[in-house]
Amino acid sequence: MSMLPKSETNGVLIPIVHLDSDDVVSSTMIDVHLPVRSQQNLPESTSTPFVSESRSFWKAGDYVVGPTSKPSHSQGYLDHARVHPKFLHSNATSHKWAFGAIAELVDNAVDEIQNGATFIKVDKLENMKDNSPVLCFQDDGGGMDPNSLRKCMSLGYSSKKSKTTIGQYGNGFKTSTMRLGADAIVFSRSTRSGRATQSVGLLSYTFLRKTRQDDVIIPMIDFDISGNWAEPIVYSSLDDWSENLKTILDWSPFTSKEDLMLQFEDIGSHGTKILIYNLWLNDEGIYELSFDDDDDEDIMLRDEAKPESGKKLNKKTVQLQSHISYRIRYSFRAYVSLLYLRRFSNFKIILRGKPVEQFDITDELRHSEVVRYKPANAATVEMTIGFIKEAPNLNVAGFNVYHKNRLIKPFWKVNSDGSSKGNGVVGVLEANFIEPAHDKQDFERSLLFLRLEGKLKQMINDYWKGHCHLVGYQPIGYQPIRQSAGQLTNSQNVLLADPQDIFLASGHQQVVNLDQPDEDFRATDKQCSTHEQCGTSIGAPAPVSIDDICEENIKLFTRCEEYRQKETELKTTVDDLEKELKEAQAKCAYVTSLIEAKRKSKNVC
Repeated sequence: MSMLPKSETNGVLIPIVHLDSDDVVSSTMIDVHLPVRSQQNLPESTSTPFVSESRSFWKAGDYVVGPTSKPSHSQGYLDHARVHPKFLHSNATSHKWAFGAIAELVDNAVDEIQNGATFIKVDKLENMKDNSPVLCFQDDGGGMDPNSLRKCMSLGYSSKKSKTTIGQYGNGFKTSTMRLGADAIVFSRSTRSGRATQSVGLLSYTFLRKTRQDDVIIPMIDFDISGNWAEPIVYSSLDDWSENLKTILDWSPFTSKEDLMLQFEDIGSHGTKILIYNLWLNDEGIYELSFDDDDDEDIMLRDEAKPESGKKLNKKTVQLQSHISYRIRYSFRAYVSLLYLRRFSNFKIILRGKPVEQFDITDELRHSEVVRYKPANAATVEMTIGFIKEAPNLNVAGFNVYHKNRLIKPFWKVNSDGSSKGNGVVGVLEANFIEPAHDKQDFERSLLFLRLEGKLKQMINDYWKGHCHLVGYQPIGYQPIRQSAGQLTNSQNVLLADPQDIFLASGHQQVVNLDQPDEDFRATDKQCSTHEQCGTSIGAPAPVSIDDICEENIKLFTRCEEYRQKETELKTTVDDLEKELKEAQAKCAYVTSLIEAKRKSKNVC
């Protein structure tokens, strides 16, 4: 197990920046540095051990707010919207799932493949100040120069303009680090700015809470390493640098400048290392992330559903709990193996010292077929659908939906839970035509998303009708005349398909073309073309196809949105009329008072 070093305190000079919401970072960066103690009213000693109001993430936003200090305009600052430290916590609550936060940091390294990155290491270290666990992320990408690091630390700023990069909102670093722990320190080397530099930035929620700050302050340190030694890059006075280094050393896992600089030794000429410490606890006061309970080559979620120990389980339950669709809930190694659709050719994800084997579930599908789908105003996409190899014994179903190669919705079960249709059917598609939510664990519920949901329901039902007998289910509309000896029945005592038929039909792959736009697509139900095939009697209402229901649902959704917009407009109109009425009443009262005053003055005369 790696440990962070410990030694005596030493001094060096660093700049410090304000994390503003306007996302504008000066190229000179001279006007954004503040001395911590003199201008932020810190206590004389910032090395006092921190007593947290709560070490549980979901309660960490509840703490006493310090008095708000008014910024001095004599410092040459322009007016700007300030960011309170509590926003760091509330912003991080977009990650309901801790693995989603870890995946965000892996995404940043994957985006660096275009800058030469060949690996991302995710590991557990140890904080020598208190022996607590530290979560480490390290890549060999292009790294960040001083200006880039400040943009990374700013809210909402993203320099990723490529259509292929996963990151786009400029918020992932802040939300993910603050979701996993109270504090994060970043080390980065780069040659992007025309000179070799190395920088350190500290994003410490602990520091901001303990010192009762009412604005987000981020200490940073930069060095020019173009020569034979690391020369500090000075932006303001030397006194400010000296004071601010003390802040970094007091609130980080390091006690000296030498310990701090040792973190660059394994980075090489370019790359980034992120250390997250003071990791969050669950409601029971135990670390939310488990590093050693079951597997020292994995990171586990302690509170998520996982196989129960000491309890006798039936064969189906054991088989379900060993399937990847279940293990991704609590095993990060399982989750990250599915995280990217296409296998990397020259890039490795190394989790706790062992490379992750990427897993493509389409390689294990039986009777698979490729379905082409044409969304409205978007390019045609191809979706693979088939039965999992454990069907029909394992009730796992759903679609793995990716966006720009990144898994957003794993095993999305589009059919209702009570329906047996689609059992064992799994599909995979890349939906770049819809936008993911900020935590990248779901999609925005737009009209395109609802249409896709309807298509997937129709697709899985059509596939089920044509293929369910291949894995032993009774075909829809099939009415057996008799049941002879040797024929099989399922749990509902209905006839199963002939095993010979299954054998003859196995091993095939079809390509279905759904290449028409959403607005014009209509599914036909060939198997239910007559009342006898559908099992309905004469005079009974004809069954409604799933596609018609989906189209009707989309129409109702559109009408609902129109009514909601009209309601908002009407409310605005009512508010405006009420304001006008109040203004008219006030004018009327004023005129009345004037008339009454004139009348009284005449009576006096």
